[in-house]
Amino acid sequence: MDLDLAALDRNARYKLLSALIVPRPIALVTTLGPEGVVNAAPYSFFNLFSQDPALVVLGIERREGPVQKDTGRNIEATGELVVNLVDEDLAEQMNICAIDFPPEVSEIAIAGLCLAPSRVVRPPRIAQAPAALECRRFVTLLPGGGRELVVAEILAVHVGDGLVDPTTLKIDLERFRPVGRLFGNLYCRTRERFELRRKNYQEWLAERGEGEAEGERSKVGASTFTLR
Repeated sequence: MDLDLAALDRNARYKLLSALIVPRPIALVTTLGPEGVVNAAPYSFFNLFSQDPALVVLGIERREGPVQKDTGRNIEATGELVVNLVDEDLAEQMNICAIDFPPEVSEIAIAGLCLAPSRVVRPPRIAQAPAALECRRFVTLLPGGGRELVVAEILAVHVGDGLVDPTTLKIDLERFRPVGRLFGNLYCRTRERFELRRKNYQEWLAERGEGEAEGERSKVGASTFTLR
């Protein structure tokens, strides 16, 4: 089946692409409103894109017309946000934060969340989150289609006690149990894992033998083409 995205409307594109590109990490974003109200909202159009500078990208959908959601409006006004990562223990509370509360209502108390002060930015972090990323807006892109892309630089990281080895910086995967977004009302756990060790080219040659590798190189050469 071949699908032409240009022939699909906005809702159909979302349904298709959000179901294919899975699982996605979830950012439970805290921001400060103009009256000091702490807003918390989950986003799965989110990921890490660079380590130097340390950048994350957040896709925020706008409401009908030019009206921004609370998160987008608060980031535009203050330039600051905290990305709180979501694990199994936080999943139910994250789902409560997805309710479309009015701007003057803070999701924090309703969801039974506790706040802790951030070190660099003004919005507080969620104390129950396994990790929290203090961020400052780097740039906001407006590609159209009712969504804005906020590129944010990570300035500080908070990690729950015992999750990271302070010497090696390795994560304890038995204690860190993030959840991923699938589509609709479906989410997934990350307990089942398998390992695929990345080999370098010399290891690949040694495992297959020089003769077989030469044959593979011939195949690659035969499949190349030149753009004119």
